[in-house]
Order: sequence, then structure tokens, then C-alpha cells
Amino acid sequence: MNMISKEEVKHIADLARLGLGEKEAEKFGKDLSSILDYIAQLKEVDVSGIEPTTHSVLLENAVREDEKKDPNPEDANKIIEAAPAREGRYVKVKSVF
Repeated sequence: MNMISKEEVKHIADLARLGLGEKEAEKFGKDLSSILDYIAQLKEVDVSGIEPTTHSVLLENAVREDEKKDPNPEDANKIIEAAPAREGRYVKVKSVF
């Protein structure tokens, strides 16, 4: 286990604008060292035959063609008639601002 020095931990904490006490600096030094050791283990794995991926699950977009649909005047009339407030063929809504 490569121990990160307290000075390095305090420097990292200063860069991140974190205030650390002595006990916290020691604890984070151990934690950061164990993380870096694990990353070193991962670097040793041979991945030369593995194709890089951007996601662990193969996903494909579900797309459809854009189609112009002619509006059904009966549906439009039903919606306008069901509106609580209307003016002519327009549905009135409360102002946002």
C-alpha cells in the first residue's frame, strides 16, 4: 500500500477548498492510497482484445419516422368544447407572467 503523505492530502484539500484536521488528513490519506492501489491493479489487467464501450448495456435508440398527420376536425372540436374557457376556436389559459 503506497501511503499518500499528509502534505499531499492537505494540498489536495486546499485545491478542493476543504478544511481538514490532522485525523481527517490521515484517514483520507489511507483512503486515497487504497483507491490508487486498486486503480494500479486494474491497470495490470490485459484488455487488448476487448472493444471499448461507452455503456455497459447495449442500448439502441427507438426512433420513428416523422409523419405529418392531418388533424381531425372532430377531435379539435371536442377539445375546444371541453375547455373551461375559450374564445372562438381558441382555448384560453391563464397568463404565465
